[in-house]
Amino acid sequence: MQIDLNSDLGEGFGPWAMGDDAAILGCVTSANIACGGHASDPDTMVATLLLAQAKGVRVGAHPGYADPLGFGRRVIPMTDAQIERMVAVQIGALMGAAAVAGVQVAYVKAHGALANLAAANRGVADAIARATRAVSRDLALLAISGTELEAAAEAAGLTSFSEVFADRAYQANGQLVPRDQPGAMITDASAATQRLLHLLDAGEMPVLGGGYVKLRAQSICVHGDSPHAVAMAQSIRQGLAAAGVKLAAFV
Repeated sequence: MQIDLNSDLGEGFGPWAMGDDAAILGCVTSANIACGGHASDPDTMVATLLLAQAKGVRVGAHPGYADPLGFGRRVIPMTDAQIERMVAVQIGALMGAAAVAGVQVAYVKAHGALANLAAANRGVADAIARATRAVSRDLALLAISGTELEAAAEAAGLTSFSEVFADRAYQANGQLVPRDQPGAMITDASAATQRLLHLLDAGEMPVLGGGYVKLRAQSICVHGDSPHAVAMAQSIRQGLAAAGVKLAAFV
């Protein structure tokens, strides 16, 4: 069995750093790099791209609401057309930085509130898919498993890959439990690893409050901005390897 391990990185700004990107890049196989919306700037983008390249990690664009104060975790009222333009411009920004760095951008993964909204709202999902296709039809779309964004990618003729989250709890409909609800975040690395192994074996993810939801998984996300991010990523990598699961980039 083979699966990708990804993380959201390059989320600092100027002299302010978010998380330990170098340590996380030693664990993951794909890096979702912020594009200047919820976080990042040209220097941070290029530095993160070069660091990922040195570690042999594939990179993707990580666009989100242009809301650095809320870290892209608040829904900003926008039309679908505005979202399409915003996402396209952010993807283009990272691809410009990548051209300078000599690194290829392989995919797009929406961030935070934008990704969660696209999971349930087909109009928003279609806007993200259109933006991705407009910038380059060669870009794949990494989408939360079983959501509207997966369907939108397929309808747009894009290659898509299904993502699950190591450190987030799930609802019965396959969507993530909102961060402001109790139990939304999983901080126990051993528990996170065990439920991922169950998912890979049985094709189902435990649901907060009991039961399971069927999900397809081609990539696992470990958030890079939490205090336990490095320990979580290391534990999951080791746990998957011990179970005979090969880690490799999905694209």
